[in-house]
Amino acid sequence: MPLSTGKYEDKFWIDHSQVCGIDEAGRGPLAGPVVAAAVVFPRFFKPTGIFGKLNDSKRLTPKLRESLAAAVRESALDFSVSMIDHLTIDRMNIFRATMLAMNRAAESLQQLPDFMLIDGNRFTPNLPIPYQTIVKGDAKVFSIAAASVLAKTSRDRLMREYAGKYPLYGFEKHYGYPTKAHVTAILEHGRCPLHRKSFKLKELGEK
Repeated sequence: MPLSTGKYEDKFWIDHSQVCGIDEAGRGPLAGPVVAAAVVFPRFFKPTGIFGKLNDSKRLTPKLRESLAAAVRESALDFSVSMIDHLTIDRMNIFRATMLAMNRAAESLQQLPDFMLIDGNRFTPNLPIPYQTIVKGDAKVFSIAAASVLAKTSRDRLMREYAGKYPLYGFEKHYGYPTKAHVTAILEHGRCPLHRKSFKLKELGEK
């Protein structure tokens, strides 16, 4: 179903002018960063055109994701993207790194939001800003879906660049996720410097 801003954002826009959607990409891969995006649309924004196709970024084709990402950047009042690298993920664990990425995305906006809509069921805020977590929010809430698209396209673009540096692993195809081909490449060649060492592989006898 196409998403609109009516169901969630409108009720918060009554009392808040800067309502921000936040989502992440890259929580599950074996390599690369976790990326979060924050998006603020104009108050009572009504989407038209290509926004009728906006949804959870995982449900969209790469070409449509890129087109929607461009539309989000053009139409949003404000947006930001934050990346936490694999070394930091290994040091603090993926949950804390994800929370850090989400907080930094909000903090990097030109103006701090006064309400945040966040994908998922858990959030650890660094700022005294009210928020609401929404399970599967990237498939329900317009501004979260927009953040999902920005986070996903930003991360995919980076992983394609890494594929040129580490051509043995096929990052341009699976973007670091634990596909059969990716695991096979690790078994044959070992981990590259981009891999998360804290993510264990049972295929390597790791627990």
